[in-house]
Amino acid sequence: METLQAAFFLFVFVPLVNPAPPLQQESFQFYEHDTDVSMESLTQQDYEMQFKDIRKDGTNVSLDTSLILQSDDSQLDVPPTKDTNLPTCLLCVCLSGSVYCEEIDIEAVPPLPKETAYLYARFNKIKRIAASDFADITTLRRIDFSGNRIEEIEDGAFSKLLLLEELSLAENRLVKLPVLPPKLTTFNANQNRIKSRGIKANAFKKLTNLAYLYLGHNALESVPLNLPESLRILHLQYNNITTITDDTFCKSNNTRYIRTWMDEIRMEGNPIVLAKHVNAFSCLRMLPVGTYY
Repeated sequence: METLQAAFFLFVFVPLVNPAPPLQQESFQFYEHDTDVSMESLTQQDYEMQFKDIRKDGTNVSLDTSLILQSDDSQLDVPPTKDTNLPTCLLCVCLSGSVYCEEIDIEAVPPLPKETAYLYARFNKIKRIAASDFADITTLRRIDFSGNRIEEIEDGAFSKLLLLEELSLAENRLVKLPVLPPKLTTFNANQNRIKSRGIKANAFKKLTNLAYLYLGHNALESVPLNLPESLRILHLQYNNITTITDDTFCKSNNTRYIRTWMDEIRMEGNPIVLAKHVNAFSCLRMLPVGTYY
């Protein structure tokens, strides 16, 4: 009888001593309350994640910085996503050359992986862009800082971004524009505090690829000078523009000149009466949107 009991004991319990085979895919296993909680090591191509083992009240927990499993009801004072001291790819989401740092309350541009091509840092608390922020990131093609608190952009902040095609600084507190990189196709500075003196005379002249320019809801007193031939869409609505000249869009010394690419000019919400400046539109295929009486 004792021999049978020993054999039964070995049959039931010996298999539990052998470790379970490793998982072949990324997965999480969660068990009911008061039992062990485990997470298999997770490998991702675009994320760097650090794991720690915590032993609390005899319960092992394996976690990353974005997921905390606790056996009691205690809570951290600050959620992990608000810890701006974390490495960029733990604080933000890094995926195939794109970095998403949206709505995480950062106050400065985080250090970026050198292969970053697309940066989305919308709706944060960034107040200033320094020249050093992008000094080593020459691969950038798109930057979106919409919905921040940017008041200052240091000289040369975008000077090394020779591949940059799209830049959005909309919904900030800018009073002047920075020097823009040469290959821009789209520039959005809607809803800032920009006045005409904050835009240099040749700010757009050399941007021969610029097709979309958005400067609506600012404080401009005049239309920017030297707009490139490549421009297709120009938004200047709800500024303080009071006058334009025959050379604003056209060339007064060339009556045969036509702006062949220009599809849309918005000027509604300005105090100017456009009907008083009909010669300013002689080269356009379509009249600007705005007040004519």
